[in-house]
Amino acid sequence: MALSKADLVEYIFDMVAKAQGKKNIKAMDVQKAVLKEHPDQDKNMIKFGIKELIDTGRCVYTYFGGSYIEIPHEEGAAKKV
Repeated sequence: MALSKADLVEYIFDMVAKAQGKKNIKAMDVQKAVLKEHPDQDKNMIKFGIKELIDTGRCVYTYFGGSYIEIPHEEGAAKKV
């Protein structure tokens, strides 16, 4: 069964959060992983889910020889006390 938009966004965010610091995830990796677990999910909905995470600032694109999706890093000087 396909995930709702909100559930899909959370599913993608959790996937990125679990990989943070261990593996760099590309947008295509996200799409393949979602389709493996939910084969009836619409590919465009996955793209919109990633876009929503980027647009809201919950995730960012980074570039190290390729584009990756990550959770934004907090710089040492920017940490809240």
